[in-house]
Amino acid sequence: MEDKTVSRNRHALSWFLISTFGITWALWSPLFLFHIQLHSSRSGDLLFTALAAAGMYIPGVSALAVTRWVLNESWRSTTLDRLGNRRFYLWAWFLPPAMVIATAGLTIFTGGARFDSDFHQLQEAIRASGKPMPAIPIRTVMLLQVAAAISIGPIINSLFAVGEEVGWRGFLLPRLIASGFGEWRALFLSGAIWGLWHAPLILRGAEYFGHPYLGVPMFIGFSILLGIVFGWMWLASRSVWVTAVAHGSLNAWGGLALVVLTPFDMIKSGVINSLTGWVVLLVFVAWLAWSRRLPVTMALDQI
Repeated sequence: MEDKTVSRNRHALSWFLISTFGITWALWSPLFLFHIQLHSSRSGDLLFTALAAAGMYIPGVSALAVTRWVLNESWRSTTLDRLGNRRFYLWAWFLPPAMVIATAGLTIFTGGARFDSDFHQLQEAIRASGKPMPAIPIRTVMLLQVAAAISIGPIINSLFAVGEEVGWRGFLLPRLIASGFGEWRALFLSGAIWGLWHAPLILRGAEYFGHPYLGVPMFIGFSILLGIVFGWMWLASRSVWVTAVAHGSLNAWGGLALVVLTPFDMIKSGVINSLTGWVVLLVFVAWLAWSRRLPVTMALDQI
């Protein structure tokens, strides 16, 4: 019976990975066919953003389709139907900005960048958008953006992130565990797959400005570490809405270093997906293991 369960889940995983990667990478192929590079033109950036946003829903759609037509199970098995353990929403809301701020602080402490009190990059972004400079001081603009990121940012961004979370945490992670990989190996492998899925976007300029090729393995490493953190939230809360909020919160705060630090190399420091950010994530993962929050004991029939 156990061998049949393992085989069934591995069969479903194959369908999920083929459909998710095949459809998403086909969707993103115009970026290569038409040589669209992020930060190259306004129209190119708009198309890049639209394709990237559309691609975020494909893992979730693939997961629901495989759950229904390959596994013949209810969509509820992805935990999309439940809010889960409520206290984990505090982790989801505040842990990502804490890690982003810790990464920025460590960057300044190690000399990787300096704090830009005049927010020159924010001013440049406003000018590049074609909008007039606001009448209020630039520091007030920055404070308003921070306020939005901490208040409504996680919720708004979670509406986009939930597509990925249904796929990567609601389906891929538990199905890897049910396939016999063990919790730690499943966390590691699901994170690596998640990171690899982003490769076309990284190669076209996302995340690591000026380092498209080195950016791919860097982002995979980052996704493994972040995937362990998000995976822990899912395993402990049993809801993809928790990880969707965490994902949304990270996306709301992810660009903080770009407007408060200067200058820095995105491979080495500043942003949370840099090597400096890896240190912050590693410390938190080590704490999860030390405090015995990981692994999260879960029977296969609970997945």
